[in-house]
Amino acid sequence: MENSIISVLNVHKSYRLGKLDVPVLRGIDLEVGEGEFLAVMGPSGSGKSTLMNLLGCLDRPTKGSVLFRGSDINTLSDGELAKLRGLEIGFVFQTFNLIPRLNAFENVKLPSYANSKPGVNPDKRAKELLKTVGLEDRMRHRPNELSGGQSQRVAIARALMNDPALLLADEPTGNLDSKTSLEIMELFSKLNRQGRTIIMITHDPDVAEYAKRVVYVKDGLIQEERASGLQEEESAAKAAEK
Repeated sequence: MENSIISVLNVHKSYRLGKLDVPVLRGIDLEVGEGEFLAVMGPSGSGKSTLMNLLGCLDRPTKGSVLFRGSDINTLSDGELAKLRGLEIGFVFQTFNLIPRLNAFENVKLPSYANSKPGVNPDKRAKELLKTVGLEDRMRHRPNELSGGQSQRVAIARALMNDPALLLADEPTGNLDSKTSLEIMELFSKLNRQGRTIIMITHDPDVAEYAKRVVYVKDGLIQEERASGLQEEESAAKAAEK
């Protein structure tokens, strides 16, 4: 695939359990293009969380290669890998992972302390991002003063602080009600339409439909891959216009 941001090439991943090597991924091949919105689904124990850790450069494969914009993560030092994560990958988690003692503005600004790109004013960037997610009037509120949906919006803004190449979301609607889940997924869709590359792990088929492509992981392998229903509708509409 041209303009791939991540390439996973014949990746195996095993974990040591006592004297045994327990295989989790058994030969995964996957390409994610710039500007894509990919959903990864699979049952518990399928290997999707392990795959997410590799896509997020949080772990290294036992065998095979993970290339981030052409660079094999196995060739990078721990420090180089940490810098890559800090500057190029934004993480959004099911449990938000906000710092309780910090307000929304301070939480969003947090990634800039460890890593920042030249010419960026962190205060200005944090305020702009809170406005983008509709929380400019909540920037001085702490997490215990925010709803679940507002907390997740702060987490999304924080993930975007360093303008990463990739946004990685792990069950981003798992702790939210259906109405709030819809609002959060509309926000992800908006970010993708603006050109943001997004990979999302989810167990919810309705949430997965917001992605442009869906892959199913089972027993450490990709068992199925398809365009989402939303993507199929958009393709059909474009074809009808021609």
